[in-house]
Amino acid sequence: MIEGQVDAPSESEHHGSRRAPRPSEHAHTEAGLVAVTQQYIIGELSVRLVQLEAVAPTEESAFEFARLRVKAETAPFEALPNMALQALHLIRGLCWDSLARGDLQALTSQATMAAELREFAVSARLLAEG
Repeated sequence: MIEGQVDAPSESEHHGSRRAPRPSEHAHTEAGLVAVTQQYIIGELSVRLVQLEAVAPTEESAFEFARLRVKAETAPFEALPNMALQALHLIRGLCWDSLARGDLQALTSQATMAAELREFAVSARLLAEG
């Protein structure tokens, strides 16, 4: 180096201390994001099942939603699509019961919750559209 000349900053000094993640770090980050996303989906399904349990018209149907919620919170993530289908099946039965009783207020509320559950399950890719 010539006296009085200043070294140019190295690439890492010029761009800060940022560096490209190693492939193993990238995979670890993706795995972490998948785990967080899965926990979010489990939590959201659980909240929806608690809401259905709260509006269930009978102890039996409330128990079924509670049982399903516990399963959703403890089963492997891969089992969630089946649980979403079970929840939709349960609420469909409640809708038919409300219709048979002529309880249009309950039917409207239940049908709305069923539609919201289905929309969530499709957007979370637990169920296919259609």
